Amino acid sequence: MTKVYNIAIDGPAGAGKSTIARSAAEKLHFVYVDTGAMYRAMALHFLRNGISPEDEKAVSQAALGANVTISYVDGVQQVLLNGENVSQLIRTPQVSAMASAVSVYMPVREKLVELQRELALKENIIMDGRDIGTCVLPDADLKIYMTADSRVRAMRRYKEMEAKGETCSLEDIEADIIERDRRDMNREHSPLCQAEDAVLLDTSHITIGETVDRILELFYEKTGKEDGPWK
Repeated sequence: MTKVYNIAIDGPAGAGKSTIARSAAEKLHFVYVDTGAMYRAMALHFLRNGISPEDEKAVSQAALGANVTISYVDGVQQVLLNGENVSQLIRTPQVSAMASAVSVYMPVREKLVELQRELALKENIIMDGRDIGTCVLPDADLKIYMTADSRVRAMRRYKEMEAKGETCSLEDIEADIIERDRRDMNREHSPLCQAEDAVLLDTSHITIGETVDRILELFYEKTGKEDGPWK
């Protein structure tokens, strides 16, 4: 059986995890597992079945009947819900609201962790989140804990919103980021923290390209070569 490789990237909001993970996955020809998209697909499943986000019992039961996975076709991410490509259906405000509401329920998280682990057994993947290295993929070949100064993360978000023509306050954005960090690090289930064997990578003053290069270097060091079966 051909060995598959897993890279886990954790860290606080705004550290650049998704952008970096997606770019590194492209260079390595790995599957980038967008865990947020998986939660959205699960939310779509609940909406289609008329499940109220306040009904924890119904949500928990319905989660058992959902199969969510991610694949890439011609370099484009495809999110599959029970075999159906729902990539274009999971970006609505309604789905976002449902995903946010149900993500607090442990049965939903447990189901998605199960699916994420199944995917990791079959594909070379890069997965990012809050507890990938500590909980979802504790045996990942490489674990990265990516962070950045809260002011830097706020400025990145500020520029994104400004480019979209949205009115925003840098101070308010930073305050929100600091509060989100506090919640993530102190939540009851799988709090955000650096795994003991994770490499700390501060992106405050390095570019996206430099960060991706560093992850590739670390991966090559772990595997001992640059031309593995992932090419």
